[in-house]
Amino acid sequence: MLALAIAGLGHAYLRRWRRAALWFTAILLTGIGLASLFAPPSATSVAEFPLEVVLPVLVLFALSAVDAYRLAKRGARTVASRQAGDEETVRCPNCGKEIEPEMAFCQWCAEPLDGDEASNT
Repeated sequence: MLALAIAGLGHAYLRRWRRAALWFTAILLTGIGLASLFAPPSATSVAEFPLEVVLPVLVLFALSAVDAYRLAKRGARTVASRQAGDEETVRCPNCGKEIEPEMAFCQWCAEPLDGDEASNT
C-alpha cells in the first residue's frame, strides 16, 4: 500500500534503497516527460492532464506496488524458513542480537560489520 501512496516508498520500507530510488525516478521522469509532451501548457492540476499522461504513470505505480508486494512475500518466506531452522541465524558480534546477513551494520547497536565479523549460530 505504501508503494501506491508515494513512488518507491514500499521498496524503501523493505530497505531496498536502490529499487526505491529507481522506481521513484522512473515514475517521476515518466510523468514529467509525458506531461511536457501531451499536457496543455494551461494545465494547473493533474485532473486536467490527458489520459496519455495519467495512464502510463498509474500503470507504473501499479507495477511498483506489485514489485514491492512480491519482494515482501519473498522476504516473509525467507523469515519463515529461518524460523523453521532451514538457515543459520546471523548474530551481531557486539550485542548478540539477530541481524540480517546483507546488512553492513547492526540495526540494534549500529556497530559496523564486516562479512567475517557476523557470527553464525
